[in-house]
Amino acid sequence: AKMSDDWKAFSTGKRVLVTGGAGMTGAAIVQQLLSASPTVQVRAIWNHTPPDLNDQRLEWVQADLTSREACRAAVSGVDAAILTAAVTGGARALTERPETQVTDNLIIDALLLESLAAAGAPRCVFFSTASLYQPLAGNIREDQLDRNEPPHPAHRGIGFVKRASEQLCQFWHERVGLACGILRAANIYGPRAAFDPARSNFIPALIRKATDRLDPFEVWGSADVVRDVIFVSD
Repeated sequence: AKMSDDWKAFSTGKRVLVTGGAGMTGAAIVQQLLSASPTVQVRAIWNHTPPDLNDQRLEWVQADLTSREACRAAVSGVDAAILTAAVTGGARALTERPETQVTDNLIIDALLLESLAAAGAPRCVFFSTASLYQPLAGNIREDQLDRNEPPHPAHRGIGFVKRASEQLCQFWHERVGLACGILRAANIYGPRAAFDPARSNFIPALIRKATDRLDPFEVWGSADVVRDVIFVSD
């Protein structure tokens, strides 16, 4: 009930921008916003993945968010933004081509936050990643992030990017009062997940291996590691 009240307060009578709105996380957020309030107006940004949701309160905009002009147009007139757009990939992508998640993500985050600040938008929710933590044994708490220690070697590229982006959230808060809530997510799964072996994350990768009847069934990582997962609508 508390979460429903939060969504309603966030969306009632507001124009809310959702970047990455056609992706797994963004689409779930768009649906939550539309369900929370009959008066919300949602502008959802997509680029490579065509949208499959329709509602008279929903405006779809195709945009390349590595462009300053596109970012400025996207944030124009919005009351709040939920920033989920990202260049993503699973363990294989991080191992074989970690650089693909560096430059564009840094540009997207920097330009969107700059554009929100310039437009005078009061608040945003920024989707970060748990990949930015330094190597730690046992369960990880938010307050254990040590920025003097580098992220885990497997996540160093995207980890440093999101650390920088979180610092930009702080910078724009201090500079113009932009209120940024930061959510460090990991191992999200659900509808619209990527099942391509080159891009899939933890849960979709396991499902794909099962449906392909791999024998032997290979699971990456250490058997000593316990993973938290979260269903996208949660």
